[in-house]
Amino acid sequence: MQIRALKVFCDVVTRKSFSKAAADNGITQSAASQTIHQIESHFGVKLLDRSKRPFVVTEEGKVCFDHCIKLVRQFETLESRLKNLHSTSSDTVKVASIYSVGLIYMKQFVQRFTELNPEINVQLEYHHPSEVYNLVKSGDADLGLLSYPTATHAVAAIPWREEAMAVVVAPDHPLAADQSVTLNDLNGFDMVGFDQNLRIGQEINRVLADANAAPNVVMEFDNIETLKRAIEINAGFSILPETHVQREVIAGTLTTVRVESNPLIRPVGIIHRDNIKLGVNTESFIELLIEDAQASTQATITSSIQQTDLDSSSEFAPSAK
Repeated sequence: MQIRALKVFCDVVTRKSFSKAAADNGITQSAASQTIHQIESHFGVKLLDRSKRPFVVTEEGKVCFDHCIKLVRQFETLESRLKNLHSTSSDTVKVASIYSVGLIYMKQFVQRFTELNPEINVQLEYHHPSEVYNLVKSGDADLGLLSYPTATHAVAAIPWREEAMAVVVAPDHPLAADQSVTLNDLNGFDMVGFDQNLRIGQEINRVLADANAAPNVVMEFDNIETLKRAIEINAGFSILPETHVQREVIAGTLTTVRVESNPLIRPVGIIHRDNIKLGVNTESFIELLIEDAQASTQATITSSIQQTDLDSSSEFAPSAK
């Protein structure tokens, strides 16, 4: 019996779903069901009681799961160690990142990391969020960087950065003259949004719905760069992380407007395979990522305090004549 079949069984039990386990393993739901039948035939016992909805793991199934999950994890650990021992890229950290994290931040960070660790090579690739998960789960990437990271039975998530979001408009948009707006102020305005298959799009829509805000969504895209180009031609406003539009704001092609009362934050995190010991190089990469994020946060807080002090002192300054 193949380890792959045992993993499918463990995933079905852990996920409590044939369809989700099938998706995790890149097979059809029918193939997942057939795999369970084959294991049951091999042992001559029923592992799952399918007469109930949802299915129930039998006593034999529980015993089988306890042993199988250990075998699967031991095999994955063995596979990972052998791969590291005989791979010519053992001194390489492979990172899969969504575009919006990589394009704005990672180039400078990777340069800094390699300066501090010249013996370590970093391979950075940009992918769609779902592909980032797949690459990490398969072991083809050591780490993944993406927004709204979600831990699963196969993937662990580490909080990394929190990015403030703002309303972003073209300079000649009616909202551009406002220093701040409420979400209800967005009612009726054309909006350029994120694809609803993306978590960030779902979260923004949830926040808008909770505030009873109803903008007119005219376009949806799956990446920030395309969204910015649409906003620049005044196709509508969008809600984006402020750090990702700094270049355009400085150039005068975009304007940000603060959202009152509803602080919008995009969490960004680091994911890696769960239950697999990380290599020393990968751990060093994670540590520097977190240190850098903490330093960036502290710098932002210090700058904010200094600006507040400056604004407060200006209230008492003599008026210019």
